[in-house]
Parts: sequence; structure tokens; C-alpha cells
Amino acid sequence: MSKRKEFRDLSTVEEAHAAIESLDLDPGVETVDLDAADGRVLAERVDAGLDVPGFDRSALDGYALHARETFGAGETDPATFTVVGTVEAGERPATDLGAGEAVEIATGAVMPPDADAMVAVERTDRDGDTLLVRTAVTPGENVMAAGADIAAGERALGPGTRLTSREIGLLSALGVDEVPVRAKPRVGIVSTGDELVRPGETVDSGRGQIYDVNSYAVAAGVREAGGEPVVYPHAGDDMAEMERALREAADECDLVLSSGSTSASAVDVVYRVIEEQGDLLLHGVSIKPGKPMLVGQFNESAYIGLPGYPVSALSIFRTFVAPAIRRAAGRAAPPSATVAGRMAVRERHEEGRHRLVPVGLVTDGNGDTLVYPVDKGSGATTSLVEADGIVEMPADVSYLDRDERVSVALFSPDVRPPTVFGVGEDDPLLSRLLDRLDRPRYLGHGSRVGRRRLRDDVSDVAVVSTADEVESGTELGGWTREWGLVVLAGNPAGIEGLADLVERDLRFVNRSTASGLRTSLANALAALADERGVDRHDLVDAIDGFDFAVESHESPARRVVAGDADAGLGLRATAEKLDCGFVSVGEERVRVLANPSRTEKPGVERLRAELDDIGDLVGALPGFGTVDDR
Repeated sequence: MSKRKEFRDLSTVEEAHAAIESLDLDPGVETVDLDAADGRVLAERVDAGLDVPGFDRSALDGYALHARETFGAGETDPATFTVVGTVEAGERPATDLGAGEAVEIATGAVMPPDADAMVAVERTDRDGDTLLVRTAVTPGENVMAAGADIAAGERALGPGTRLTSREIGLLSALGVDEVPVRAKPRVGIVSTGDELVRPGETVDSGRGQIYDVNSYAVAAGVREAGGEPVVYPHAGDDMAEMERALREAADECDLVLSSGSTSASAVDVVYRVIEEQGDLLLHGVSIKPGKPMLVGQFNESAYIGLPGYPVSALSIFRTFVAPAIRRAAGRAAPPSATVAGRMAVRERHEEGRHRLVPVGLVTDGNGDTLVYPVDKGSGATTSLVEADGIVEMPADVSYLDRDERVSVALFSPDVRPPTVFGVGEDDPLLSRLLDRLDRPRYLGHGSRVGRRRLRDDVSDVAVVSTADEVESGTELGGWTREWGLVVLAGNPAGIEGLADLVERDLRFVNRSTASGLRTSLANALAALADERGVDRHDLVDAIDGFDFAVESHESPARRVVAGDADAGLGLRATAEKLDCGFVSVGEERVRVLANPSRTEKPGVERLRAELDDIGDLVGALPGFGTVDDR
């Protein structure tokens, strides 16, 4: 039996930053064509090799002339000239000016060599070749002299300049067709674990396989930071295979990032590879999420090991790795994007580790920003999009109190609170309704959680299914839905109702206790128990799988389709969508309840308006009806 590797003494956050800063990630310099330079960082100074403009040019449409011959001219006493030619943009002047002569000239055209000013056409009158100038001009007036924009030999751009459309425009004006830029650090990404499957391939959930999230999410983060990601085929948990993958990446990249196989497990072997083939600088950081982090050198390439869970991996990447890639690419840190708010609920955690708390934002009825934790666990990828930013809790802080002021480091300067924030039932009609709103956020955590979030003044609305007529909150609208047992097409088991689940050897899949459907089922079983004169718990105990709960409204039906159950709690609409059979048990009402203090929020008002016009949504979903249809 292999010996379990325990973490070394956990490093502090400051020590982790220092270890990563000690790594050599310098990618060097490369020369790129100007049309590929957008967003790159200039590696060397660029001096002007010519005057811009390279000639004296007209700033306006008008007439080139000798300035001294206009002195004293005005509206009532114009100076008279004879027009002796024309110069268009891109032409070489072909006419020399004599005394009392002028040349018609276009904006941007070359000034005749002996003309020292030009007058705008609006300040002149012309009759044939006779020109009347009704204003005086001074030498150089309305003329851009050669080198006025930038002169030959002048410093045009300095090293470290990020090239945008403005800088590229200047380089183009200088005739520069290629520039030296900081090379993008090549970052090899190796996800580890026998359970990983690339998106697009078939995943076998029965074998515990999952799709590879980290390779793609981390690669996107590398690009955002200014690096060039190189995604390698994922490595299994075999030490030889992992060593081969890491060696290949180290030979080709400036930095190697692996994810997974960094925790203290007998099958986690990355740290052994690094210890035996390189230099392991750090193993384990006193931070949550992200404790199992590695930093080291491997084959002269820098190495950082990220945790396997996506939320942990992305948190560590954002906090430690992205700044290192930006420094190597010569890119400045993005503008600080923080927002102040107050905690909507109390947040606890054990002292001892620095914690990065994913949080969401919502505005209350007064427009103030509330902050609520978004924590479904490090393995829940939806936490990545349900959160707006991070609140840091130092190791010596055990809780953030409700109404405590906090600073949120936003994931992006573009982050804004949702227009309407709801919590409650997972429902197919609601999903379609949300598509009609601008920037909504909805957490389908069930009726029980929806009521609690509304009661705690966190959410704008709660969506609940209930048989009760009285609910806390202001009702905005709702609908009805038919619920029952989802079975295989044709109902091969001949299931007729709840009694079959009690009396027969059938496998059943239930919804979570937070779901309103679960409550409807419990009420129906209580009614059946009353009919039989038995205790409800006796019926519950007789159902095989009653305590096996899944979250989504479609999940029980999908278990039935997969052959893992004979029946699942669900909706008629779900059964028909998945081509299943359906045994109706009852109908329940779904209510949309608003926080009474937020009914005037624009997002809530828009939701109310859409709820008044859901006939098409109801008609498209079998078993659904409007409240008036009852």
C-alpha cells in the first residue's frame, strides 16, 4: 500500500507570490508585421526615420500665396490675385508663383515651394482667374510644416508601450511595417486525471468521467493575460505518462501549468515528478480555495500546479498566475475594478487560511449594493458565472457579519449587478421567461431557498411552487404546471400512481428537499396515508429511492431514460420533451413573489410586465396553464 503524501508546511499568500515572482518567465523579443501588432507590447524604442508630414502641406481647401501680399486686406478692401494653377493632394506643384499670383490648392496637398501661406476658400471670391482675398494671413498660416507632426530622429514610441490603433496609426505614418515586441510567454497547459474527457467526445458518467473544464478555462485566462496558451492532451494518473507530458510542455514553453493531481493523495504524482526532475519551491498555500498549489522549476521551464476543481484552479490562476504572465508579456495590470457594498447575509469560515469568497452583487430598493456569497463548492463550475467577484477574508477573520461593509474585487470592470435577481424553483417556463429580460440572474435552488432568500432581503424575487394561498412577498404573477411520475415511453412497468411505488419493487428518483415538487409529493403521500389509515412515514419508507434526491427538474427523468430508475418525480412537459411516458398525480401553482421593498426596481417592473403576457409560453409547454385556466 502506497504511503499518503502529506502537505509540507503551508506557505503564506505572500510567500506564494514571492516564489512565483522568482521564476524566469521572460519570453524574449520577436518581430511582427504591423498588421499583427495590435495589442502587443513594444520591446524597443522606435524613432522617426522621416519627417511627418514630409512636406509643407495645406491644412484647408483654398489658395496658396505670398502672405505679405494679403497684409491690409479685409471684407471691404480685398487683395486681388490671379489664379495661375491648381495643386491636388498627391500631386507635385508645377507652378511657380509670381507677384500677385495664387494657386488653388486642396487639403493635404503640397504647398508650392515659394508660397508661405494659404487662405481658406470661404474667405475669398473668384471670377474666372481673378481672386479676391478678403482677409489677411501671416506666414505659415493654414500650413502644416514638414515635421510638424513628428520630425526625423524624434522619439516616437518607447519600450513597454502597448500598441493600439493610435500607436499603429503613428507607426504607419512613419512607414514602419514591422516592429520588435515582447514575445508572448508560451504557457503549456496539462490537465491531469484518468477521469477527464475533452468536450466533443463522449463522456461515460458511469465510470466517473467528466469533461475537462480547466484546459479551456485556463487557456482563456492565459490569453486575457497576454500569453499564448498551448493545450496538451491530458495526462492520466500514471507517473510515466505524466512525466512525458510535463517534459514535452517544458521543452516547448516558458511556463507549464498543470491542474489536478496536486493534493495529498496516493494517486497524485505531479509533485513527485517535479521533485525528482526539477526543483519544487512550494507545495501548499494557506488559502481557500486553492490549498494544493505547487511552484517549481522543471527542465529550465517554470512550473505551477493548479488545483483540480475549476473554481479553485481559476481562483489561484487569477490571484497568482495571471499577474506573472502579464509581467512576462510586459502588460500592465488591468484597471482595478472594485466595488463597495454591504453583506446581505452573515458569512462564516474556519480561521487559519486566507479565503477567497466568490460573491454576487444585487441592488436593494434604495439602489445600494448588497453582496452575497456564491459557494456551491470548488467542483461546481456554475459558481464561475454566478459570481461577480471576490471578497478576501484574511486568515484571522472567522466571519463577515450581515450589513458589514466589504470591498469586492470584480472579475471584470464590465461587471454590473443584474437588473433582477431571483431564487427559487427550477422551471422550464421560467427559463423561457428569463430570456425576455435584460441581464437577469436566477438561481434555481428550490422553493425553500427562494423563500429564505426573499425573507432575508437578499433577492428581488422568489419563484415558489406551493398549495398555500398566502405567501410572504408581493405576488407578480404565476402559472400552473402538471406534475407526476416520469416513466419510460409506453410505461412498460405499468405504473398507475403513487400506490405502485409503495406496493411494488420499483426504483424511484426524487427531487431535493428544497424543491416545491418534493413538497407536492409529500402532501400527496400524506393524503394517501390518510386514506389507508397509516402513518405517512410508513409509505415513504416503502418507496425504494425516496431519499435519493437530484437537483434539476429534468434530472429524475434523465435517470429514467438512462435505465437507472423505473420512475422519477417530474413534469409532464419534461416527459414529453424527453419522449418519456407520464403518470399524472396532480397540479401545482407556481408563484413569482417580489421583495416588497423592491417592486419599483426597473428589472422587477419589467418582469411583472412579461408575466402579464405569458400565454405563448404556457401554450408551448404541455401541462402548463395560466392561473385563470384553473
